[in-house]
Amino acid sequence: MRDFRKGPLSRHGKAVVVTGASGGVGRATAVAFAARGARVALLARGREGLAAAADEVQRAGGEALVVTVDMADAKAVDDAAQKVVDAFGQIDVWVNNAFAGVFAPFTEITPDEFRRVTEVTYLGYVFGTRAALHHMLPRDRGTIVQVGSALAYRGIPLQSAYCGAKHAIQGFNESLRCELLHTGSGVRTTMVQLPGVNTPQFDWVLNRMPGRARPVAPVYQPEVAARAIVHAAGHGRRREYWVGGSTAATLIVNAVVPGFLDRYLARTAFDSQQDPQAEGEPVGGPGNLWTPADGPHGRDYGAHGRFDSEAVSDSPQDWVSRNRGRMGAGALAAGGLGAVVTAGLRRGGWSKLRRTSRT
Repeated sequence: MRDFRKGPLSRHGKAVVVTGASGGVGRATAVAFAARGARVALLARGREGLAAAADEVQRAGGEALVVTVDMADAKAVDDAAQKVVDAFGQIDVWVNNAFAGVFAPFTEITPDEFRRVTEVTYLGYVFGTRAALHHMLPRDRGTIVQVGSALAYRGIPLQSAYCGAKHAIQGFNESLRCELLHTGSGVRTTMVQLPGVNTPQFDWVLNRMPGRARPVAPVYQPEVAARAIVHAAGHGRRREYWVGGSTAATLIVNAVVPGFLDRYLARTAFDSQQDPQAEGEPVGGPGNLWTPADGPHGRDYGAHGRFDSEAVSDSPQDWVSRNRGRMGAGALAAGGLGAVVTAGLRRGGWSKLRRTSRT
């Protein structure tokens, strides 16, 4: 692990910033970039998780720069971006991923808690994007990846603060994208909408439900999300990527019959976001709303949560989303071949084919 005060790192490989890099999707994403030879700046609050993530990045073949920062502090985020530029010389990719959440009915979330979730999850993306643009726009290049969720389109019960923040990110990103297109900028922004993922957040999130918090099934491994984020960073012209069949199904159904989905989630989503509590087992973890869950005397939580036994490591829908250009070309080629064959048969080829088949 290198500290920014020890001088510049090497100038080889893409310079990538990942926020919320100490655990979960951010951790897996940082390692995925490192496996491609990137220089990865790891931004988060938790020192234990950041140190372990830096070790993983180096073992994967990348270079790691640790910057401890609270993404809700705009000045601190600007300073963090400058530290990255001082160390790497530039920022090629900025991945906004850091978030906070509360699992509780809206009426049981205090105003300060709701504000804190909004500041970290929404304004943290705004501040991160502004810091990235400050360094990308003068170079007229770079890609900003907003890590979103199916909940950016479809709110669910018990996560009103998080869903509100993800909806806000969606609108903010669309507005920014239009502005960049208007000016003809070479800087790109794209968004990756995720399904339920097997991350440690469900054991450290502030939880006021009777059971232990869990993602709505089906659950995907964080490496599935990381592959999609890395792909999106290299294909920033696409406005959006959907990861997981459940994400695609949710967004399509919500676009067609949102009222039906309201009633369905009202009946099912309270139970589907909770696991039974074992006797003597705490419902919630230490919580990370105000302080990092892994420090100062905590532990490293890693990228994976407690759902390895049920989480899937691949997503056919994600492959389709990442390769829809090739699939479209194949469909066009097939359609073109079909048109040629049909035209040939109409010009008399059909009668020749019939005569041939009778010999």
